[in-house]
Amino acid sequence: MADKLIIFDTTLRDGEQSPGASMTREEKIRIARQLEKLGADVIEAGFAAASPGDADAIKSIARIIERSAVCSLARANERDVRAAGEAIGPARSGRIHTFIATSPIHMEKKLRMTPDQVVENAVKAVKLALEYTDDVEFSAEDAVRSEMDFLVRVFDAVILAGAKTLNVPDTVGYSIPALWGERIRQLIERVPGSDKVVWSTHCHNDLGMAVANSLAAVMNGARQVECTINGLGERAGNASLEEIVMAVKTRRDVFQCDSRIDTTQIVPTSKLVSSITGYPVQPNKAIVGANAFAHESGIHQDGMIKHRETYEIMRAEDVGWSTNKLTLGKLSGRNAFRTRLQELGIVLESEEALNTAFAHFKDLADRKSEIFDEDLQALVTEEAAAHVSEHYRLVSMRAHSETGEPPSARVVLGIGGHEHVAEAKGGGPVDATLKAIDQIAQSGTELLLFSVNNITSGTDAQGEVTVRLSRGGRIVNGQGADTDIVVASAKAYLNALNKLHAGAERAHPQV
Repeated sequence: MADKLIIFDTTLRDGEQSPGASMTREEKIRIARQLEKLGADVIEAGFAAASPGDADAIKSIARIIERSAVCSLARANERDVRAAGEAIGPARSGRIHTFIATSPIHMEKKLRMTPDQVVENAVKAVKLALEYTDDVEFSAEDAVRSEMDFLVRVFDAVILAGAKTLNVPDTVGYSIPALWGERIRQLIERVPGSDKVVWSTHCHNDLGMAVANSLAAVMNGARQVECTINGLGERAGNASLEEIVMAVKTRRDVFQCDSRIDTTQIVPTSKLVSSITGYPVQPNKAIVGANAFAHESGIHQDGMIKHRETYEIMRAEDVGWSTNKLTLGKLSGRNAFRTRLQELGIVLESEEALNTAFAHFKDLADRKSEIFDEDLQALVTEEAAAHVSEHYRLVSMRAHSETGEPPSARVVLGIGGHEHVAEAKGGGPVDATLKAIDQIAQSGTELLLFSVNNITSGTDAQGEVTVRLSRGGRIVNGQGADTDIVVASAKAYLNALNKLHAGAERAHPQV
């Protein structure tokens, strides 16, 4: 029997620290439901002490998740641990994940603590967390640059205090596989009582080796991997869940362990996270990229025709690549629509929300010949975005583009019960539209990103637009989807402006 590899998903916590990727409570719940369907063992739902909104989202997720443990991050202090304990209170299975830095540079420059104080705080935090749950995880932040003897001391102390999972993070993405695997092996050999706990790893991708380092840890005894969907995360991101899972599954001759992940849910989960966060997946991304199972070379195509395994080590359908066509149309009823949403893990909280979504589905069916599951995900994401403190509301717009003439746009926005009109010219119809919007909004923002992706195939496909705006140190993403890419751009821009106007702030767990 292979050992169980515990998959600890931190998309909702570490992934959310990507610039502009903050999610609403409802968006977090949608992703959490899908992560449960995927089979994640642990869902790190957030950092309860960061804000009341984070704590509320964790508590809401804890109430509805049945088959995964729900976890909250907490620094090694009483305020954080108690906030985490209260947030996971409703969970059928709850975990507190407490951490403190252990590297000389962090202890001296950031914490301004002595090594003795760090050990003392770590032990206190673990003991306090045990008042709320018997599932306590401890992380030694910046373990990659920590002294081995001190790591052994800290881990020994927290095991004696009652921690059940010990996480060894490469917080800054500094290590390489051979060294990281050796570090894990030495810790397991040297820490007293190491056989009584689960060893975990959490690797960042600054040098592009997060997955390789995580797998090296697994080969040397780690039995939990902390990862995110699509490798989402701050800076260069985290270890990619889909790559970890499929590497272990595909190379069973090498890895003496297996996960309980339903791999057919990998692609749907990837698409949902991408849609909600506004972070598109690059076409050549392993497992979930659009080209991951495409073959352009004539030699490859010939080999595939003769025998698929000449060039494919996995089947596309095993990770969820399929044509998910929704057999609903303009004549379909509300119950059939609701049933399909539930099959996708989408639960609308009221009959009014269902009616609104159904009306938008009917409108989309009028404009698009085939409706796919991805269209439904985008529709619900857009519905949620429309309720983000809708200070600016698109009443109507007109864009004109003609060869030899400068493109122009006319926009009508609703603000506080009044309508405002603006016209502008630009380098293209999208540019003109956004300039017209900004004439009214006077936002003072900097456009950091403008990205367009087709949700499905075909010339009538919906275009999904992501814009990233910066103002006064705040960065937000806005999303919009429509069969008209200019309309989708306007929706995305207004969604971002509304988020900036709402002014919701989150604390960063490392601060």
